[in-house]
Amino acid sequence: MAKKTKKVHKSKVRKVVKSVKSNKVPVLPLGNRALIRPFTKDELEKKNSFGIILPGADTKEKAEQGVVLAVGEGAYQNGICITPTVHIGDVVAFSKYGYDDITVDGEELYLIKEENILAIINK
Repeated sequence: MAKKTKKVHKSKVRKVVKSVKSNKVPVLPLGNRALIRPFTKDELEKKNSFGIILPGADTKEKAEQGVVLAVGEGAYQNGICITPTVHIGDVVAFSKYGYDDITVDGEELYLIKEENILAIINK
């Protein structure tokens, strides 16, 4: 039963990533920042290590995972541009308090410095 729930979760993430790659985003981050669309609670199911879904767990908390919509050109150090390691469509985990909220077309998005992105999640 846990495997069935896991497959549903992956398909939801894949749908989000496909829709991101096909849409143009009206915001271009500057420097080493990335524009991230956080997952909703429906897309990011709360499960414990045994695969059991915990409904209502951490409902007041904001998501700490999302998909990258746009990436800046990179940071400059000593006149050399260091390109970001994240790419459009990557699913990432980020620091809970390391982002700035912006609203684009009624949707809440996060602007995050690359140093506050903790991992790229391969699903």
